[in-house]
Amino acid sequence: MDEATVAVPLWAWAAVGAVIAVMLAIDVLMHRDSHVIELREAVVWSAVWISAGLLFGLVVWFGLGGEPASAYFSGYLLEKALSVDNVFVFALIFGYFRVPPGYQHKVLFWGVVGALVFRLLFILAGAELLDRLAWAAFVLGAFLVWTGWRLAVRGKPDVDPERNLVVRLFRRVVPTDAQYHGDRFTTRVAGRRQATLLLVTLVAIEATDVVFAIDSVAAILAITTNTFLVWTATAFAVLGLRSLYFCLAGLLRHFGYLRYGLALLLAFAGVKLILAETPVGKLPVWLTLAVVVLILAVSIAASILAIRRGRDVA
Repeated sequence: MDEATVAVPLWAWAAVGAVIAVMLAIDVLMHRDSHVIELREAVVWSAVWISAGLLFGLVVWFGLGGEPASAYFSGYLLEKALSVDNVFVFALIFGYFRVPPGYQHKVLFWGVVGALVFRLLFILAGAELLDRLAWAAFVLGAFLVWTGWRLAVRGKPDVDPERNLVVRLFRRVVPTDAQYHGDRFTTRVAGRRQATLLLVTLVAIEATDVVFAIDSVAAILAITTNTFLVWTATAFAVLGLRSLYFCLAGLLRHFGYLRYGLALLLAFAGVKLILAETPVGKLPVWLTLAVVVLILAVSIAASILAIRRGRDVA
């Protein structure tokens, strides 16, 4: 059965939503105090989120079949890989605003909540666009190929939140106190409620993530247009973004070849989306999964080999 035509009942959407809500609630309870997330804690939570994503893939396998499960795993791996680029940019934003390490988890938590909402909206809109307008596949495909090329040649991203239109508009409209007040997003200064620098950081994170969401949602829609599979793969990948950040933020600069792997993944997704509207047709889901795994494995292995040889990959 074509994974794009699999009908998913409303109760399944509600059940997944409930599971995600429970997992987020557990995360809040476990991190209700503002503390520095050490590597060991980050690794444990990363293992929890990754296990949850893989277990859900098995649920899809037994509930919907092998092809939908392959589409889910392909989308999950793709989103997980693309989230690595998010981690690097988030690290730059935290460094720019000099966010104390103990407050970073709270910012990322609410950033992930916002990311889930925005991605759901983009997924529904993108799937509807592809369903109604055949030429939209060519536009999105070309956009992904261009994005992949830009990622490969751009070098390190230049992150300046002060030039971000959303951040500038927020500071102009909302009274802001340019310092931290514990882990609070708002505070009272001279009897007037104002946003703290922590809230400005959150706005910068959300505004940046919207840009990433456009790329990632377009890429995963190239794998499957089944909104349930796209949403669940995206959600479980994004849920582990916070823990991934604390695991990788200090290591990403060493994995130079990973950027080229991500660029190739985006370009591959774009070509796949375009080919689906040509006589070639949709590439098999198993082939997509194999290509995703191969590109990630080669780029990571090349980065590790370069590290061992003492080479600095630009």
